[in-house]
Amino acid sequence: MSLPLPASQRTLGADLRALRKARGVTLADLVQRLGRSVGWLSQVERDLSEPSVADLRGIAAALDVPLSLLFAHSGAPKDEAGYIVRRNARRPIGAGKPGLTEELVSPDLTDDFEMVHSTFQPGARAAGPHTRPTQEVGYMLSGRLDLTIAGRRFAVGAGDSFRIRGEPFDWHNPYDIPAVAIWVIAPPVY
Repeated sequence: MSLPLPASQRTLGADLRALRKARGVTLADLVQRLGRSVGWLSQVERDLSEPSVADLRGIAAALDVPLSLLFAHSGAPKDEAGYIVRRNARRPIGAGKPGLTEELVSPDLTDDFEMVHSTFQPGARAAGPHTRPTQEVGYMLSGRLDLTIAGRRFAVGAGDSFRIRGEPFDWHNPYDIPAVAIWVIAPPVY
């Protein structure tokens, strides 16, 4: 387990490093995709150099995250940064799947896990089963959701929880109201 970083070290660079490592991408792999040097990326990850907007676009594309995740680092008051995430300051994450809104509830991506607030609109459906090298626990805040985990079908509703251990899974909200869940995912994948 990694020790928590002081709030002053929870930065864009730290999140970039965490995202890169969570995806198993080396510095050399990422700079090859970006057309930059290892030294430059190392400086960005240590907050010694500030990437341009074009660099951030390239990094977001290479790491398959929305650009907005990399921009939303400066909303918290200084004494709350790295500790508190206010409802209106959550960072949008995910691949922008139709009918699914995902927001980062964790202050940053430097921990051994991340927390995600997901809203599944009526009729929304995953594109098909997918597998991630993670352990995940979800807790349903409201609504209902149909899940398929490792080929087994489940219907979950408010107050229910579920676990996924690197198994293929998908989801569908065939109901008339949005389903809202909180996910804890380890290691961070967004």
